[in-house]
Amino acid sequence: MTSNGTCAPQFASVREEFERNLAERGEVGASVCVTVDGETVVDLWGGVADPQTDKPWSDDTVCVVWSSTKGAVALCAHMLVSRGQLALDAPVVDYWPEFAKHGKDTITVRQLLSHQAGLAAISDPVPENGFCDWDLIVDLLAKQEPLWAPGTRNGYHGITFGHLVGELVRRVDGRTIGTFFKDEVAQPLELDFWIGLPEEIEPRIAPIIASDLPADPSELPLFYQQALADPASIPGLLLLNSGGLMFPGAIDTREVHAAEIPALNGVANARALAGMYRPLALGGVIDGFRLLDEATLLEASRVAAATSCDAVLSTPTRWGLGFAKAVDNLVDGVENSVIWSDEAFGHTGAGGSFGIADQPARMSMGYAMNRQGGGLGMNERGQALADAVYRALGYRRPERGGLWYR
Repeated sequence: MTSNGTCAPQFASVREEFERNLAERGEVGASVCVTVDGETVVDLWGGVADPQTDKPWSDDTVCVVWSSTKGAVALCAHMLVSRGQLALDAPVVDYWPEFAKHGKDTITVRQLLSHQAGLAAISDPVPENGFCDWDLIVDLLAKQEPLWAPGTRNGYHGITFGHLVGELVRRVDGRTIGTFFKDEVAQPLELDFWIGLPEEIEPRIAPIIASDLPADPSELPLFYQQALADPASIPGLLLLNSGGLMFPGAIDTREVHAAEIPALNGVANARALAGMYRPLALGGVIDGFRLLDEATLLEASRVAAATSCDAVLSTPTRWGLGFAKAVDNLVDGVENSVIWSDEAFGHTGAGGSFGIADQPARMSMGYAMNRQGGGLGMNERGQALADAVYRALGYRRPERGGLWYR
């Protein structure tokens, strides 16, 4: 299968892997974009956006990029840090007084951003489509008792992260996270990226195709096994007490697209993901437009929390302040790993979408697709593309596995 778009000769292998994804690895429709030194060197798309109508994936097709949205949320928070309006080591209650319930008065902004707050799920029942109701969810989070002692563990705040950090942004700035991102990031950088989708963009969306379930449930990632075995566990609360949001097909409704659910309902394509990270790959500034100062960017992008057993995902994870860092979990398969360089930072989304910046390489990259993989990290198709980019940049990996290095 062929691809559309442009690809610089140095990155011809990226096009080859993209077309292999479409022909051999089960890709249905997707886009990939790479910038180096601020210039676009790969901008490809191909396949089918909607298998029910055979509508092709075009240059302006967009899709839900799931938790890749968290990178946009983290960026908004750090813009306020960079402007001196938000302090990383200040208690959250300095900005959000109602948050203090159940001893949460000591939780810092830093702990919230690095998944250490113990608020990875909501214990009270969430009604159908409850995550579309901003005030309901932030009120529930303000009332929520931490699920572990804050600061003692880190565990992925898969659905709650966006409302927690988004409410901080709203309390400091006055605008909702979706409006702040539109005004301060998406429009200045001319990105097709929304948190809260305008109705006129709906015809451009490629519906999500859920991953195939393994015949043997024991082959599911441990997170899903624990959730299904014990609905009262943290994984169970996250997955099953989501107001139906995490069930197949729920993400593809107009109500969900229109809402601001900034942990996971951002709508974008690879060009937008790479474009958002492009300034961050260049020290926080592009064409005279500065998103972050260098000190804030350094603090945001280095490892802030790491564990061999994430309190939610039950797998090794490494976090910056709102951004994911690379982690080699290849013993559990490529789809539970995130193989970039150690200096890279960004975020993956459920099923495999991702956006990253790599400052030493002066590279940014985005990948978006409609067919999800089944793991907790990159899917094999996105990983093949990232691998091709790093090889083209002269990076290497140890023969027995590990991260890319120069």
